[in-house]
Amino acid sequence: MKITQVTVNVLRVPVDRPYVAGGRTVDANWHVLARITTSDGVEGIGYIVYPRPDLMTTIGHAARELGEHLIGMNVLEPEAAWDRLARRGDWVGPGGLLHCALAPLDIAVWDAAGKTLGQPLHRLLGGYRDRLPTYASDGLWVSLSPAELAASAKRHVESGFGAVKLRLGKEATPELEARRVHAVREAVGPDVRIMVDAVESWSLARARHTGRVLQDAGIAWLEDPVHHLDVAGLAELRRQLEIPIAAGEHLYHLDAFRRLLEAQAVDVVILDLARVGGVTPWRKIAALAHAHRVPVCGHVVPEIQVHGLSAVPNGHMVEYVPRSAGILASMPRIEGGELVAPQAPGLGLELDEAAVRRYQVA
Repeated sequence: MKITQVTVNVLRVPVDRPYVAGGRTVDANWHVLARITTSDGVEGIGYIVYPRPDLMTTIGHAARELGEHLIGMNVLEPEAAWDRLARRGDWVGPGGLLHCALAPLDIAVWDAAGKTLGQPLHRLLGGYRDRLPTYASDGLWVSLSPAELAASAKRHVESGFGAVKLRLGKEATPELEARRVHAVREAVGPDVRIMVDAVESWSLARARHTGRVLQDAGIAWLEDPVHHLDVAGLAELRRQLEIPIAAGEHLYHLDAFRRLLEAQAVDVVILDLARVGGVTPWRKIAALAHAHRVPVCGHVVPEIQVHGLSAVPNGHMVEYVPRSAGILASMPRIEGGELVAPQAPGLGLELDEAAVRRYQVA
């Protein structure tokens, strides 16, 4: 059960339809893929995904160097492994690059632990359920026209989704933002939940005004209406609006989530596996949210997030953005609007090795 080998590669996985995010056109999703091998011949995999080639190449180098310090560790001791790597890398400062480099290694350790014990990860982490409601989030970008946005949302609903999440934040007025929501509502009907992600686009005053307009439009939650460090602003919006406020995907540390929760600033906590540093810290943050009676959702990598979210009692919904489908033999299946956690040991995921070789750049 000792770790005997660690490899890390960077992959460039092209997208079918380029999209605009953060003011840039995205034509590929970049992965940092880690593999660990144990003395029993078990292989664990883990990866993170971002559309940033410059950052991901750097993260890949950092993960490769950190991975050397896993050699000789017991794969059934992920807490000890995470702590060793965090201490080795703390010279670069907490969070940021360090957590993103830690995450694929930590996920791979948990995958190998599950395979060693013959248990799926969601059971190893708590086993509260084996599936969770999911919402479509891909292809609903701010760069689309209202008509294009409505057509994309309708395709998702026809594919079995009962909820969708739109990106907003670039229109000149709150009324024009709401027009996009109304266009989607007309396309998908009255029973589909429509969430909105403002991607930290607004000032507090603009968020207050737009939030009221979107509330009247019938959205199910408002995500990241202001900058993630404006905890007081989020708390004010939560007090003044009737719609749930969601935030957290830009946070890195347990302490940051503690401040968010103690300020009663959110109704839903969003967790990004890469930013928090993998499964090991993810479950601590989820437990902290549970102590505050706040549900948690994941950010991207649904095939991994479904394990953690299914394992905990406050798991809420899985964001479905299949950015890694191009390197996997298959994605977890969707049944009745729910994403089903894989039942095979560990992550229950199988790499498409030919695709991995094709897309490998480092």
